[in-house]
Amino acid sequence: MKAKQILNEILDNPRWGKNVTKREVIPGREAVLEEIPGFIREDLKELMGKKKIASLYSHQAKAIKTAREGKDMVVVTPTASGKTLCYNLPVLNRLLYNPEARALFLFPTKALAQDQVAGLVSWGEELGERIKTYTYDGDTPGEVRKKLRTAGNIIITNPDMLHTGILPHHTKWMKLFENLEFIVIDELHTYRGVFGSHFANVLRRLARICEFYGSRPQFICTSATIGNPGEHASRLLEREVSVIDEDGSPRGPKEVVFYNPPVVNAALGIRRSSLLEAEGLAGELIKAGLQTIIFARSRIHTELLATYLGRRFNRIGEIKIRSYRGGYLPRERRLVEKELREGELNGVVSTNALELGIDIGTLQAAVLTGYPGTIASTWQQIGRAGRTRDYSLAFIVGTSGPLNQFIINNPSYFLEGSTEEALINPDNLVIAVNHIKCAAFELPFSEEESFGRLDLKEVLDFLEENQVLRKSNGRYYWMAEGYPAEDISLRSAASDNFVVIDSQAGAKVIGEVDRFSAPMLIHEGAIYIHGSSQYHIDRLDYDQEKAYARPVDVDYYTDADLAVDLKVLDVFAEEQNGAVRRAQGDVSVLAKATKYKKIKFYTHENVGWGNINLPEEEMHTSAYWFSVPESGKDREKMQSALMGVANLLGNVAPLEMMCDPQDLRVLAQVKAPFTNQPTIYIYERYPGGVGFSEKMFSQHFELLQRVKNILENCPCQSGCPSCVGPVEEVGEKGKDNARWLLEEFLF
Repeated sequence: MKAKQILNEILDNPRWGKNVTKREVIPGREAVLEEIPGFIREDLKELMGKKKIASLYSHQAKAIKTAREGKDMVVVTPTASGKTLCYNLPVLNRLLYNPEARALFLFPTKALAQDQVAGLVSWGEELGERIKTYTYDGDTPGEVRKKLRTAGNIIITNPDMLHTGILPHHTKWMKLFENLEFIVIDELHTYRGVFGSHFANVLRRLARICEFYGSRPQFICTSATIGNPGEHASRLLEREVSVIDEDGSPRGPKEVVFYNPPVVNAALGIRRSSLLEAEGLAGELIKAGLQTIIFARSRIHTELLATYLGRRFNRIGEIKIRSYRGGYLPRERRLVEKELREGELNGVVSTNALELGIDIGTLQAAVLTGYPGTIASTWQQIGRAGRTRDYSLAFIVGTSGPLNQFIINNPSYFLEGSTEEALINPDNLVIAVNHIKCAAFELPFSEEESFGRLDLKEVLDFLEENQVLRKSNGRYYWMAEGYPAEDISLRSAASDNFVVIDSQAGAKVIGEVDRFSAPMLIHEGAIYIHGSSQYHIDRLDYDQEKAYARPVDVDYYTDADLAVDLKVLDVFAEEQNGAVRRAQGDVSVLAKATKYKKIKFYTHENVGWGNINLPEEEMHTSAYWFSVPESGKDREKMQSALMGVANLLGNVAPLEMMCDPQDLRVLAQVKAPFTNQPTIYIYERYPGGVGFSEKMFSQHFELLQRVKNILENCPCQSGCPSCVGPVEEVGEKGKDNARWLLEEFLF
């Protein structure tokens, strides 16, 4: 009960205790156990005994029996519930009976794949090396690749390598595809939005190739808790799926603390920085001896928190803090994972990169800097602490944003609410056509084939007209140069990353940044923070995708502004409700980084600025919008009202859509060129969109009702970051103006 005692001591201090809005203890529970099924081979049972596995959790036993029946399935249980055995046991059991059989394991990241391969290799060795397990990713040496294509019983990879390295070269993988009996998909809940829509098309291509080689593998999927696991799995696999969701694993008690940073300016509704409060709470936990993970909402916040905590414990040599995020090189991430597993770190600050089930050992506390945006992600992050029967704890530290304030002041929404549904749109035209090109490269299409719900023949004829495909005897053959998978990223619209080079260390590559983040993070003059070390970006070679940096020691970081313009391309639905016209359709979004601010550490005050001179990026996506009549000549009032309502909508829409806040963006135009009226647009952040705009169009009134409720319940006088936005942005009458707009036109 050490963790509970430490928590009570921290919250007995009024500095922290008075800011708590809710303490909720989630009780522990005992395991529900079942015997190992009799059809498991004796040599495998014997090995399980050596590993002290004498029985199975109920969901593990049910999964193994379902696999025995040949059914496709998804196992949906929380973090650290033993989902790995749900697929390892049936696969190993089958491979021991049939050494020629093959299994393909798919993990969403290389880190997860590497994490799993060690365990499977160990099982294989202890079974007399009858089962060979190999990882296939970008780091696999050439000589190993040739061997694993023929000798590997289990191939562990990720969707990106399946997409670019296996499917386009399937003739080299004949042994795998002819004998493929199992496909394991871990962390199924991560395949949502644009990534999930791409992945569904990769699976369509995989199914074509399996059929070509005469195999029909069984799917075993695992997922964290989501609202629609069966529907989501069926949509991804395009098969009927059995759902196993009764968790039989034990769980220690966990206390969740909802913490609201103190108000420092009541009139303006300004609260103390959530970053500084999270750093303070994490510092108390680490100082008391609890190994702690701190989650931050962005890369820059991750590095800032690691910097602040590192400085706090700088004089205490035995306390070690590290950061972990995307953009680190693989060897850096593997080192942090190893140090966590072996208990060498006292604290780690991470983006949601450590939200997934990578084995990082047993942590006792988690601090979430801001609400992660979805109930599912919040439970995932909270679940990273307390992976044993011991008492564990988690802090959710609210920011000043409306969504965060709603959650912190209405904790029952999170504690009692159902988890979000995973949404994908595999038939998104942009995504599907790209994968039809890939599929045609892999195997020619016949006129009778189908590919999702698209009119495939129409797409194939279009590609033939554009000399991408050649038609002969009713079949469509690839005729363009190169292979298309190379140019298609599953995770974003751009397939290329920028590298950051330390020009004073022999041109050493220290990190990577994706294309759309590069103008914001590594523009010339930016301070790039990597592992708590600071680098000044001296030069950005945009064409060559390289940023040249040098180490510095400064007391500020940089934050870039993004200017966005939007043009409507097509309207798919519209409706007039009184004076308000709402619509949904396709738009073109132009984004350009314009300037950057220098923000001082700790105080977060602006101490300087600079211009950014980089080309704009264009994206075609889907949007929902509504317009209201102009209000006489008072443009300032309308501008203020639009900004206030737009700020609220940007926070409310992800809540109603049950999606990540990063999936949507809001833009207000006091006289939109398309409507010629004051208009608010909410657009999807991914090319082509994945279906949120249609949903927002149909839930227009529910969205605005939620906006009105938050506005009326906010205690500020004139507007604040917790409702319409800071007074400096929306004006001294921002709250009144937003209320006027809602009452005059929208209700």
